[in-house]
Amino acid sequence: QAVAELGWATPTAIQAQAIPLALEGRDLLARARTGSGKTGAYGLPLLHKLLSIKEASPALPQAVRALVLVPSAELGRQVGHTLRQLSAFCARRLRVVDLCSQSDPAAQRPVLMEQPDVVVGTPGRVLAHLGGHSLSLRHSLELLVLDEADLLLSFGFGDDIKALLCHLPKIYQALLVSATFNPELEALQELVLHNPVRNGGLGWEPQLPGHSQLQQFQVRCGTEEDKFLVLVALLQLRLLRGRALLFVGSLARAFRLKLFLEQFGIPACTLNSELPAASRCHVIAQFNRGLYDFIVATDEEGPVETPQRQARKGGTPGKGKAKDKGKAKAQDPEYGVARGIDFQNVSAVINFDVPPTVESYIHRVGRTARGDNPGTALTLALPEEHEGLTRIEDALAGENGQSMLQPYKFCMEEIESLRYRCRDAMRSVTKQAVKEARLREIRDELLNSEKLKAYFEDNPRDLHVLRHDKPLHPAIVKPHLRNVPDYLVPPSLRGIARPGPRKRK
Repeated sequence: QAVAELGWATPTAIQAQAIPLALEGRDLLARARTGSGKTGAYGLPLLHKLLSIKEASPALPQAVRALVLVPSAELGRQVGHTLRQLSAFCARRLRVVDLCSQSDPAAQRPVLMEQPDVVVGTPGRVLAHLGGHSLSLRHSLELLVLDEADLLLSFGFGDDIKALLCHLPKIYQALLVSATFNPELEALQELVLHNPVRNGGLGWEPQLPGHSQLQQFQVRCGTEEDKFLVLVALLQLRLLRGRALLFVGSLARAFRLKLFLEQFGIPACTLNSELPAASRCHVIAQFNRGLYDFIVATDEEGPVETPQRQARKGGTPGKGKAKDKGKAKAQDPEYGVARGIDFQNVSAVINFDVPPTVESYIHRVGRTARGDNPGTALTLALPEEHEGLTRIEDALAGENGQSMLQPYKFCMEEIESLRYRCRDAMRSVTKQAVKEARLREIRDELLNSEKLKAYFEDNPRDLHVLRHDKPLHPAIVKPHLRNVPDYLVPPSLRGIARPGPRKRK
């Protein structure tokens, strides 16, 4: 019933291959591209197995029998939601708990003490509960799932997983699913899997959809200003239709790009790794509901080291530069937006900065062309980024060696008329404006925080000061940039471009 309500008419390739083998009790190492239904591929046999155990032994005491490990809090919430949807018609018999939905571990302890059937969480969060004795798996676990398994290691969770394995029984079924395959995954599967089905018994899907479904383009820009010019031409002239994800290399650049787009009346939201997981998931939900057409994000290469993890490695917390220390405090170690998150109805992914690795490119581009939907990926590259772009092209080249990233046929001379507007907007977005935009977002988070409500009730002056704290150097939005006069539209694009102002939703 739940599968029918979700509209899953036929199984995807990975589901058709993996589900029968998982139901036989086999360990699996499955690689499938993003958006191919990996959650359903392990979720359905997981729930079926738990229901079978309960039917076979009704007197069996309630216990945690399935554990799903994910690399980020956002993905954890998504997986928990999907499993609850799949178990909607047997919710009284199966309980799914997502440890990523609440940031306070103390609030999760009472829920875990009730012994839910399925627990979803990051390795660090699960290990903390195992160490605090609010979660026990040694005598009850039947099934272990590692979702986005390659990222669990690249996110620095290797030591946590090794420590976690000491808390598991000797015999359990394990499923590893991932969008990419690398040597690190080999090391992980040797730790977790026992005689797994892979290559021969379970086919490998291509890492990205074919050219008929996903069109991949590149634009080689001469300067940083050219990047901004190409982007504003694509968005303001409506050459890019539908909703898009824009990926940049750092959080400061994400805010700069957001403020730049706002100069042209293009509303966008930023996924900020400095904010709690609940706030980030709220931004994703707003995007999925259609409140924004563009979302600017980074794909930080895994969490910074926490003091606990440093201690296990023999390092000394606090060593290193003060700058790095500040970063460690700021960034959420469970942040990861390019990794497995299901952004809905994304028509295009724009790599405003070239991804640092091939895996990062695959995960970024995998946010579009999900399922059977078409999608477009566009990568903008400066001369110093050409080496990284070439590395990605070589790794994803077709059978005949042809690059999958085709040059985007774009004549820079035709959009020169927009350059002065682009420069005007770039001058308005100063470093101070970016800094104050980041501070404003943190201030709004403080004002909306449930945890601080009682504090502000006792200290109304602090609340008053925070509310009336105005930025000193905001990015000044110039209304004339919202509209593109007809004489600025390139002649060759006048039949295609629709340069009207965007309606605010």
